[in-house]
Amino acid sequence: MLQRWRAAPHVRAWWDSDEPQTPEEFADTRERRWIVSHEGCPFAYMQDYTVHGWAEHPFYDLPHGARGIDQFIGLPEMVGRGHGPAFIKLRLAQMFAEGAPCIATDPHPDNRHAISAYEKAGFAPTGPAQDTPWGLILPMQATPKD
Repeated sequence: MLQRWRAAPHVRAWWDSDEPQTPEEFADTRERRWIVSHEGCPFAYMQDYTVHGWAEHPFYDLPHGARGIDQFIGLPEMVGRGHGPAFIKLRLAQMFAEGAPCIATDPHPDNRHAISAYEKAGFAPTGPAQDTPWGLILPMQATPKD
């Protein structure tokens, strides 16, 4: 299912092809992975990770406990219907309840759909686009709401 989703043009345009594919790669404890379903139908992939798991990570300087987040909607018919911001908000609430002081994400600066979904979920850009070992990103963060 993940391979089929990653092969879809709307995902392939933005999602790196070197993401985990073997059981050993999926066992990396720095990351937590989820399949998102709606009414019993799986339609999206989501991962969150410790930003301190990679010394060269652009969010390495965030406070202890900060998390990063990435996701994509695999089924094209589910794109643009509000599902992305909805499931991102749910996961943010869970991570904040677990004690994360902030959550970061790094969409490509040209990926307007992802940036809009993140903004609707509570993220805001924290600086200009920057080049990283993972490609060009727009750094964004969300913090708990009081």
